[in-house]
Amino acid sequence: MNSHASDILIVGGGAAGLSAALAASSEGVGVTIADDNPRLGGQIWRAELGKTKSPEARKLIAEVEAERIKIVNDATIFGLAGDKCLLAETPNGTVEFEYEKLIIATGARERFLPFPGWTLPNVFGAGGLQALVKGGLKIENKRIVVSGTGALLLAVAEYLKFKGANVVAIAEQTSSAKLNRFAVGLWRSPSKLSQAIALRAKLLGVPYLTDCWITSAVGTDNLESVNLTRRGEIRSVECDMLACGFHLVPNIELASVLGCKIENGFVAVDEFQRTSCENIFCAGEPTGIGGVEASLIEGKIAGFTAVGETEKARGLFPEREKKQKFGEALNRAFVLRDELKMVADDATIVCRCEDVEYGRLKDFDSSRTAKLQTRCGMGACQGRICGTATEFLFDWEPASVRAPIFPVKMENL
Repeated sequence: MNSHASDILIVGGGAAGLSAALAASSEGVGVTIADDNPRLGGQIWRAELGKTKSPEARKLIAEVEAERIKIVNDATIFGLAGDKCLLAETPNGTVEFEYEKLIIATGARERFLPFPGWTLPNVFGAGGLQALVKGGLKIENKRIVVSGTGALLLAVAEYLKFKGANVVAIAEQTSSAKLNRFAVGLWRSPSKLSQAIALRAKLLGVPYLTDCWITSAVGTDNLESVNLTRRGEIRSVECDMLACGFHLVPNIELASVLGCKIENGFVAVDEFQRTSCENIFCAGEPTGIGGVEASLIEGKIAGFTAVGETEKARGLFPEREKKQKFGEALNRAFVLRDELKMVADDATIVCRCEDVEYGRLKDFDSSRTAKLQTRCGMGACQGRICGTATEFLFDWEPASVRAPIFPVKMENL
């Protein structure tokens, strides 16, 4: 078993993790980023980190080249090995990451809601399809429907169109009234307003349907079309691919296993991004879904605080408050409507890992009972997909988290 020691260990190489590393990197301080992807950048930058115009990304590259920040890719943190030591599975076996201080920047994942046909080939998560395209998947001239909710839909649609896809429709479940209220509030964030205008300009000609959501995907061996409902009418749209996602869910599993306090589904932190556990910080989406700019600021605050630069951290509080208010407005605008709970029928698979159908789950009153009786949530994803879906569909409380956080080989466990 290999070991790796550092003064500050950062788990997660996305926006929050990168900015935390930059803030914490200084002479004499050993900073390590452990990320489970082959390349840094998270969902925002991924394989295109070196091409981005982001100043944070450029600074990070310079720091890595100067060997002030160590990077360990393909390292999946799955458990603990005593005090201030995490276990990770890598292509070369298990690695022990020892640290003095820990910054958790594990980001978020997409929320998926089941509907008839959602297990067909060529039905993707919105962010998942974007990641595949960034990794080299060719989509030129493919007819793609983007459906679900959240600002991510527009960003994904614009990227897919830029890569040559024919985006035939964007189906947004939230109402036009909520979107209009949100848009009016953008005057407080001129940069966001200009970004939104630029994004819509790039999507000129692509139908953007509010009050609209998918009711089923149709096909035999592959996706052939989708059915969309809008204001009481159902419309069939032929397509080659569907990119679907219903906002984001924070990745709080590591924080939970470490014993950090969780409130309302997020990691609880103080004004300096400190968790309830000594010398453990958390930044970005695990503390609240707020977008990349909020994650960057929170990461800086955590990084500065971890190296004792509390005054530098405090100077960022006003900017963080502004970004967090934007995130709160975003979450209010894209709250899920109750009608989405009625889309799945009895034959719709909810737990894809264990092939558990909706009809087998609807009479249970908790995730634990359902798991014991049906194995729902006991598959390879460990409830990451069906768990958040059943919380929404049935109002179940989240299941407890135990190590290993991710499935690992027996030899590594």
